[in-house]
Amino acid sequence: MLRLINLELQKLWLNKTSRILIFISFILPFTVLILSSIKINFFGFFTLELGELGIFNFPIIWHITTFFASYFKFFFAIVVVSMIGNEYSNKTLKQNLIDGLSKKEFILSKFYTIVFFSLVATVLIGVATLFIGLYYSSYTEIAIIFRETSYLLAYFVKLVGFFSLCLGFGMLVKRSAFALAFLFILFIVEWLVFWGAYEVFGNTEMAWKVKRFLPLESMYSLIDQPFQRIIMTKYPDKIDLTYDYAVHWYEVATVLGWTALCIFLSYKLLEKRDL
Repeated sequence: MLRLINLELQKLWLNKTSRILIFISFILPFTVLILSSIKINFFGFFTLELGELGIFNFPIIWHITTFFASYFKFFFAIVVVSMIGNEYSNKTLKQNLIDGLSKKEFILSKFYTIVFFSLVATVLIGVATLFIGLYYSSYTEIAIIFRETSYLLAYFVKLVGFFSLCLGFGMLVKRSAFALAFLFILFIVEWLVFWGAYEVFGNTEMAWKVKRFLPLESMYSLIDQPFQRIIMTKYPDKIDLTYDYAVHWYEVATVLGWTALCIFLSYKLLEKRDL
């Protein structure tokens, strides 16, 4: 495994564009550190400091940081599809196979690299969240601090799932731009499925249940939006805002299922393709 990861890291390091995108994908999530220190002065009447509003209290901070950090995954998604596109355009795929790398090892090298970068990103956002929380949170009990670290697991699974999907599209079309375009097409298809389910079942609740099992929606649903929860912490009497924001095992299992399917189909596609 380490040999395969090292092989991919060497390829990425030799590509200037990949180096820049990887750097951006790791750095941008840390904008939450900047966000935590922002002070807004309202014409001298009063100053609003986001860190003092309680949104960086434990345990809600795990929810907030992982939700916003997940939006920066598109930068590394470009790296993932480029890994495949460059293999075909530079003829390195064929050369690797000639040099003794099996097709299975080729796919695994991409997947291991995805897992590696997802793990590094998760550790970094976890450390950043911990430090922000320790600085701003009014709760210092160990049990409260680590109560909702399940969001870190959800964040990791979300990254691995999304990048594996990008890998699958990259293998399918062999071109970075077209692979990213397929993500948009899939987004549209999932909404068409939603409206189809609505026509069949006659209510939006069932339509949403169907949509939440589709690839992009299942990955997005791993970490639900925290906005209602933030309002609930300030206004506990807002019962109408109550919703289920927890990370559930079946949501994780759904994304892992799509991840396994993407990697399996990528391998089968490469196995049958004439290089």
